[in-house]
Amino acid sequence: MPLDDVIVSKTIVEQFSKKLLDHLEVDVAVVGGGPAGMTAAYYLARAGKRVSLFERKLSVGGGMWGGGILFNEIVVQEDGKAILDEFDIDAVACDEGYYSADSVEAVSTLCSKACKAGATIFNTVSAEDVMLTDERVTGLVINWSAVEIAGLHVDPIAVRAGAVVDATGHAAEIAHVLKDKAGVELDTPTGGVVGEQPMWAEVGERMIIENTRQFFPGAYCAGMACNAIYGAPRMGPVFGGMLLSGKKVAEMILNDQ
Repeated sequence: MPLDDVIVSKTIVEQFSKKLLDHLEVDVAVVGGGPAGMTAAYYLARAGKRVSLFERKLSVGGGMWGGGILFNEIVVQEDGKAILDEFDIDAVACDEGYYSADSVEAVSTLCSKACKAGATIFNTVSAEDVMLTDERVTGLVINWSAVEIAGLHVDPIAVRAGAVVDATGHAAEIAHVLKDKAGVELDTPTGGVVGEQPMWAEVGERMIIENTRQFFPGAYCAGMACNAIYGAPRMGPVFGGMLLSGKKVAEMILNDQ
């Protein structure tokens, strides 16, 4: 059978359009495709929730791809290894209580498992705003990242969601939109985004799990965004807390919904 270029083009347009239309109303919208966001998407989708994950870059994975200084290995401790085991990601025992995993295997497996569980990932899409109704986040306002990068004046579209997860890492973008644009009070000591502290991995790993919570009605945080919002240290290439935070936020949303 000859290859028809137009059929290929029509197939892409039709199938993507169907996928997008099917996800303009979801149970949970996750913003940010790093390890915490993908882990959250996996557990939520596995529980039967309709989940969209929006990642502004071409590839998911956040800072996990590069390990530490482009040495593509990550480190987790015992609790984090339990999630690697559940995802069937190989981990090597190093010093007592420390495990190393290949970052490329980790990212690609997290992504695959989330998709196979039923989550739908939209890459090159930025969440530029939230939908705010009666003092509750009820969805996202999205646009192509290329539009944002080019500075084009192109109106976005809306996605309705029962819950939104800010998994945007250090930037804590959804929290900043709520505070800086909507002027609302967040559930933090200052009422705003406190800002992350310098690296202290031991405290940061513990606090990232403690800070995983609903910081405004309808808006939850996972991953490094938690420590940025609540003012805790960063951790560097230690990723157990990221994975555990993703699982915890999924459990919280499942309990709340």
